[in-house]
Amino acid sequence: MPRLEISDLITVTDPHSLARLPVRRADVVRRLADSGDRLGARIVAELPAGPDDVLDPLAVDRLMIGVHTGTQQLGEELRLDEGLARILGPVFETVRELTGRRGRFRLVDIGCGLGHLVRRLAATGALGPGVELIGVDLDAALVAEADRLARSEGLDCRFVHGNAFDLPEVATVYVSTGMLRRFRGPDLAEFFRAQADSPALAFCHFDIAATRLAPVGAWIQHRTRTRDPLARHDGFAAALRAHSDETLLRAASIPGIRPLVYGPPRPARPFRTAMRPVIGIRPELEAPLREALGRSSGRLMGAERLGAGGPWPSRDGAQSGAGAGQ
Repeated sequence: MPRLEISDLITVTDPHSLARLPVRRADVVRRLADSGDRLGARIVAELPAGPDDVLDPLAVDRLMIGVHTGTQQLGEELRLDEGLARILGPVFETVRELTGRRGRFRLVDIGCGLGHLVRRLAATGALGPGVELIGVDLDAALVAEADRLARSEGLDCRFVHGNAFDLPEVATVYVSTGMLRRFRGPDLAEFFRAQADSPALAFCHFDIAATRLAPVGAWIQHRTRTRDPLARHDGFAAALRAHSDETLLRAASIPGIRPLVYGPPRPARPFRTAMRPVIGIRPELEAPLREALGRSSGRLMGAERLGAGGPWPSRDGAQSGAGAGQ
């Protein structure tokens, strides 16, 4: 059983009504203990709860904003937004050329949290003119804080409390950071299918690469950069939950979408390449995207190359196509 992340267990929102659901502390403690995670169970047992043992929602909100703030700071140190922008820039360049449009396009960040990626893209203008930037999350407290930060920074972007696939606006490109590992089994394929069935032309999702170094790197980074026990726990658990390249490509192999993983340059600094994107594009976009990426296009790999033995070792010591994560 993959390690559970406490953050996923202590805040629960109905994806349809968007109502926040009560979470009993004892239920979360029991679930963590049953999975063999005694440390996680102890952390949750110390969280404040009311007389009915329901976790205090205000205390949980403060905790989650603090955890996400720490994660944002770590991402800033690793310059993860720059890595994503280096890929998204050519993606939007390709979309503009293929459609012949110079008007509005729309980027939707799924599970945006505090909206770091959207806010950075808005601040830098990395995607060029005419790209509307929207962050969406089921957590109302995180969305409210993201909106407050954007307004204080004077940024042209917006944040929505809701389901990214229920927006009235059509997305041109879907993105996310740290979302893929939250889906297991058939849910991962359904996540990709929802995007393939939409009018979107592409998606680009960053998450931890399932390498042997990932758990060690995550432990070191969170141990030295964060003080909160929950943040340290979930940072390490996230690396253990990472999907292999093969798992991601298999789940994203939906009719009408060409799935690709983007590998790091060599030589590369290990911590800077800890996050790896999986890209899904309409088949007619692959050739122009590779041209737009230039020399970097050689790092794009489909399932056919991974099946022949990709160059990135996974935790089990084999190539990245041999990992599991489901």
